[in-house]
Amino acid sequence: MSRKITGVGARARRPRRTGRYPAALAAMTAAAVGLGVLTGTPAVARPAAAPSPVVTRAALDPALVAGRGAKVAFAEQEAENAATDGTVIGPDRTAYTLPSEASGRKAVRLEPGEHVEFTLPGAANAITVRYSIPDAPGGGGITAPLDVAVNGKKRSTMTLTSQYSWLYNQYPFSDDPDAGLLHPDWWITECSCVPAATTPAPVVAKPFRPSHFYDEQRLLLGRTYRAGDTVRLTAPAGSRAAWTVVDLLDSELVGRPHVEPFAVNVLAFGADPTGRREAADAIDKAIAFARRTHLTVYIPPGTYRVDRHIVVDDVTITGAGNWYTKIKGRETALDSPAADGSVHTGVGFYGKDAADGGSRDVHLSGFAIEGDVRTRIDTDQVNGIGGAMSDSTIEGLHISHTKVGMWFDGPMSHLRITGTVIVDQIADAINFHTGVTDSRVTHTFVRNSGDDGLAMWSEKTANARNTFDHNTVQTPVLANGIAVYGGTDTTVSNNLVADPVREGSALHVGSRFGAEPFAGKLDLTANTTVRAGTYELNWKIGLGALWIFALDRSIDAADIQVTGTDFLDSTYNAIMLVSDWAVKDRYVIKGVHFKDIKADGTGTSVVSARAAGGATFENVDARHVGAVGVNNCGSFNFPATGSEFSLTDLGGNDGGWLAPWLLPNTITCDDRPPVVPPPAPGTW
Repeated sequence: MSRKITGVGARARRPRRTGRYPAALAAMTAAAVGLGVLTGTPAVARPAAAPSPVVTRAALDPALVAGRGAKVAFAEQEAENAATDGTVIGPDRTAYTLPSEASGRKAVRLEPGEHVEFTLPGAANAITVRYSIPDAPGGGGITAPLDVAVNGKKRSTMTLTSQYSWLYNQYPFSDDPDAGLLHPDWWITECSCVPAATTPAPVVAKPFRPSHFYDEQRLLLGRTYRAGDTVRLTAPAGSRAAWTVVDLLDSELVGRPHVEPFAVNVLAFGADPTGRREAADAIDKAIAFARRTHLTVYIPPGTYRVDRHIVVDDVTITGAGNWYTKIKGRETALDSPAADGSVHTGVGFYGKDAADGGSRDVHLSGFAIEGDVRTRIDTDQVNGIGGAMSDSTIEGLHISHTKVGMWFDGPMSHLRITGTVIVDQIADAINFHTGVTDSRVTHTFVRNSGDDGLAMWSEKTANARNTFDHNTVQTPVLANGIAVYGGTDTTVSNNLVADPVREGSALHVGSRFGAEPFAGKLDLTANTTVRAGTYELNWKIGLGALWIFALDRSIDAADIQVTGTDFLDSTYNAIMLVSDWAVKDRYVIKGVHFKDIKADGTGTSVVSARAAGGATFENVDARHVGAVGVNNCGSFNFPATGSEFSLTDLGGNDGGWLAPWLLPNTITCDDRPPVVPPPAPGTW
């Protein structure tokens, strides 16, 4: 979404692609091609005992988030918990700093020659490293080595890059650190002014608002290592990078490549598994043959270069697994802008436009999509998955370096997404946009999105009966972890959301961006947020871990139930209900019910009310509250009858945060209360 507080985001549809597919040769089975490096080889001898590994989830003790978030195949280990001769940086939740974008708000900085060493918690033959290295002086990124040794023996050298990192300036951002303000007519916090309307004009430091520092890489180790073995990451002496920051290491035991023996193999149609030749035409031909013969398309191990959209309809496409089958593409400039405003195309699997009937019965599984998107152009259709796909499934993909991992323009229905990893996006990870119904995202892991992690946006046409369940969203750099913009009968359940960085919250309910009204029931149940609630630049206040925002219209027609949710270590408020100043006397928020909630640590209040309306509270327990339990400003008119926002106590609210003197609508308005950092969350 556009982050301008009063703006309405705009999204264009992808360019339509059509074409006929000529007849092809018979399918080749996987047995006829090489399968690459297999896993499961014997483990090597173990070295002397290493320190016990510290395994976390979202930088927390896993016991604190049991049953929440995505089931993943890897074990997460934070660098700050590993052995190192480098320097631990953080904690810091101030935007535009390296620790603020790190998981858990800490990382390890290595100078050339320094290392960080992890002890494997279980058998593993693959690792993922989340890291940051400096930008080039003029932007565009650099590359630098990182040596990988296991049990003291060098296994590989990773080539790190900052070519997909380091954005600057105002939305939609620039990769030029020396650029002037993109919007000098916008109000900015740095001078508390509109620069173009200020005399003398303010001098804004460059680079202005650097962000999106991190990237990650995956590496197959070539053999299986055991629990207790050590993985050392070293920034070698003489590295081009003045420093290397390591945030975390994920370790994983990857199975053997999947083989689909009775399938249409893309190699039979000329696809090049080395990535030297473009493979899009060959994949198109394989899809056409598979549709005629009612077979699955199989993409065996390899790297396949695809620099445009692959249009999919009534087809099943499976790879050997997302560690083995990689669909990798360049972002390509179009000769002239497309009808939807796109000026680039790139790798992606797209359903047909909804206006053309959309696609149905599309099933994608077992491969990676690696894009080449380095700057944000909102009209560009350079997403990993796009278009409209009804009665379809997406499972076991790994998507990186696209604009949006998956962006769906409805009307469309009955889409299932599960077991997928989406990282390092310029914008959202997944967005259900316009008329998406009866669809689900489950057990999907998101890290380092450049906008909302998971979003449902009912622009012009309402979404309905959709569910986000058991997903993990970590470190969204801009905006929210999970956002719902309008819609009917929506469920957001059993998710884990951690470390939003700028101008957003872990959970967001927003009447904004031209969304249709909320209707029916909005069920937010059994979610966990941690270190959530960021600083809103336009308002100059801290947001809640849950942020309910009435901008375009009132939020008063839906039954909003927030139940069984844990708000852990909230930077500011656990819960914020707010309307924009310009509409504060027109729009209200009501029909919101909180039950069986735990707020373990808030920098300020449990509830911040900055709107008219009301909410009910039952069995809401709080501890380590930094300020008054309820910061009730209402609509800022301060009538003698009390705040325009009322709180109803339904009983069982413990911890003293909802004292009788606060009820029902005592004005306790402190516009910007001081922040008292809470202790780390623990067992209740």
